[in-house]
Amino acid sequence: MTLGSSASGIAPRRTLRPARNLILKNPFDLDHDNAYRAWREQKLEGYPERLEDLIVEVRDPRQLTKAEHDAIHSRCRKTNMAIYTGSTGSDPDKAIPALLGDQFGLQELDCNMGADDDGITTLQVLDAEWRGSYIPYTNRPIHWHTDGYYNRPEQQILGLLLHCVSAAASGGENALLDHEIAYIHLRDANPDYIRAFMRPDAMTIPPNVENGIELRPARSGPVFSLLANGRLHMRYTARSRSIEWSADPLVSKATTALTDLLAADSPYIYRATLQPGQGLICNNVLHDRSGFEEDEQQKRQLYRLRYYQRIAGT
Repeated sequence: MTLGSSASGIAPRRTLRPARNLILKNPFDLDHDNAYRAWREQKLEGYPERLEDLIVEVRDPRQLTKAEHDAIHSRCRKTNMAIYTGSTGSDPDKAIPALLGDQFGLQELDCNMGADDDGITTLQVLDAEWRGSYIPYTNRPIHWHTDGYYNRPEQQILGLLLHCVSAAASGGENALLDHEIAYIHLRDANPDYIRAFMRPDAMTIPPNVENGIELRPARSGPVFSLLANGRLHMRYTARSRSIEWSADPLVSKATTALTDLLAADSPYIYRATLQPGQGLICNNVLHDRSGFEEDEQQKRQLYRLRYYQRIAGT
């Protein structure tokens, strides 16, 4: 597991005075710049500099100790994500990630068409099935995205859990970026980028049509939006075939700025290849996946759990 190391457009981390409780208004409201500045200071103070800072060793993900739970939760509150590494190894028990998620208030699964009957999706190479036409079920790279960016507005994916049962012989690395860091990068560059990305027609996902049958209609929506509790939500995909951007020039400039960030060797982008018994729990942060190779002994299998809730208390 490695972490990118070159500079991004965000000012380097530094030791700051103890954060004060200055955030009385929503920091994501563009009319409240003082609230944003206070929140930004708290967000960046002590932000983890290494992937290893996100990792929590646990005995059994199905039944965390209070210390293990608190360690994972504190990382999720800071970075919207954490990586756990347990002793279950290649145990294929789906209860491992499901019970871990339940301990963080993640209970309402998104039963998407690729999911198994229990709502949990088994990610593996499936050449012979219909899933084989979708990139997550191949060994090809997956570009930057948030999960469920094509979902209906009332069924947005707020929480995400990935659990590794077996790793590929090589490859399969995930890059991870806290969507709040992406927000800071864009707002610092130009607050109008945020306004553009909050347009209800900022991005449109074309309909999903198979053999002349429309499986999902076209859906438009913002990149950044605020949840009922005031928290920031993001939907995004870098796949050119899966998105139509608004013709607004500011949307185009914001998209370029975000693309540049995601292509940079930024210290805020973590890179990890999950191994058996390890998993990612997050508030649907930005992520990608490199291509991978399998052999007879090492075939990649992960469980993916998508939730309509954020991690409780984050």
